[in-house]
Amino acid sequence: MSIREFLKKFRQVLQVIMAGCISSSALGQSSHSNPWAPTEIGVLPPIASLSDGMWLKGELHVHSRHSKESSNNPIAKIIAFSRAVGIDYVCITDHDNHVNGDVAFNTWADPEFRSDSVLLLYGAEWTTTRGHGNVFSARPYDHQRLYDVRDQRDVVVGAVKKELGIHLSANHPSGKDHFGYSYDMVESIEVWNSAVWPKNANAIMIWDDMLSSGRKLTGRGGSDAHHGVPDTPDKATKNSYQAKANYVGTPTTWVFATARTPQAVVDALTNGRVCVSANPFAPRVEFYADLDQDGKMDMMMGDNVKSTGKPVKFRVQLTGHTVPDSSYTVSVVKDGNPFGTFQATGKMPMVEFTDTPVILGRTYYRVTVEGPATPYPQVPGSMALSGNMVGLSNPIYFNFDPNF
Repeated sequence: MSIREFLKKFRQVLQVIMAGCISSSALGQSSHSNPWAPTEIGVLPPIASLSDGMWLKGELHVHSRHSKESSNNPIAKIIAFSRAVGIDYVCITDHDNHVNGDVAFNTWADPEFRSDSVLLLYGAEWTTTRGHGNVFSARPYDHQRLYDVRDQRDVVVGAVKKELGIHLSANHPSGKDHFGYSYDMVESIEVWNSAVWPKNANAIMIWDDMLSSGRKLTGRGGSDAHHGVPDTPDKATKNSYQAKANYVGTPTTWVFATARTPQAVVDALTNGRVCVSANPFAPRVEFYADLDQDGKMDMMMGDNVKSTGKPVKFRVQLTGHTVPDSSYTVSVVKDGNPFGTFQATGKMPMVEFTDTPVILGRTYYRVTVEGPATPYPQVPGSMALSGNMVGLSNPIYFNFDPNF
């Protein structure tokens, strides 16, 4: 065989080998199976009663005199104000780093930390170099342990949090002190911080990202108020003006609780039967779904069911103090994207829409409501800061894995 014939034969063999490699590579790609692809989920817990419960409104982020930068805001003043505007529950969340984690012998040990009418949750603002979070608990817990692991890895923090049996919430996730820990160890996220609604746009975006990726996180509000009205003019500080613009209830977080107890409040917050309104007098946003379209609502915001592949009728209604002869704009978000916009009018404004959740994979729906501002005479400056934002709901879920 000549050299020319040998080279020709060699090239032919090489082409066959290369073709085989390419074919095998292509074959390998086509046979890939994604172990995390959507699959049908198992049996989900039954939906709780839609009638066996009560709506309670509260404040989940407020600072007393035990936060060093606070002014004119003793616990007694917070509680008295809350009672006067009809607030049902409050969690006073003082900065734990101001007392080196010893919340139990500061905020909770304050003689003013008691009330016969307003439910008081135990909590604090977990203030760390990686951001801030609020703790909510129906009973005292060892907050010092959580404070001590604030700079440890998330797996360590998560283990301590689980042992304490507390509800941990991410505070102002897109703000200066954004939450820099894993969202896998929180039950809720502060999507509406303070009366200044426009600054929360990025928090809403983060919430939608978490929801779209399968994390069932409750959206809640909190005024983050630090300053009260001074008792006398000489007690005024440079921040005293804030008390008339952002104070208890701006915004207000509503929970559908099974009882008027601190534990029922925390449970509802964890379960997501929650909505947020601009202030204690603004209408409450209620969001329901009729799964079989028989005219009877079967689930509400926070609930999670398996999709049947059939159309579902949804209902949004505003309950409480609506502005007479006004129109409210209801915007529906589906899986993080705009779904539809509807107008609601009347004494009890209500809109309905129909859609079919996917039978395989996750789907969620949530709503925001805009319209005329509801007067809040005790905090008159808050209306301008909230603008047209009236309230928002938590999602209704389909095919969300409870073991995610």
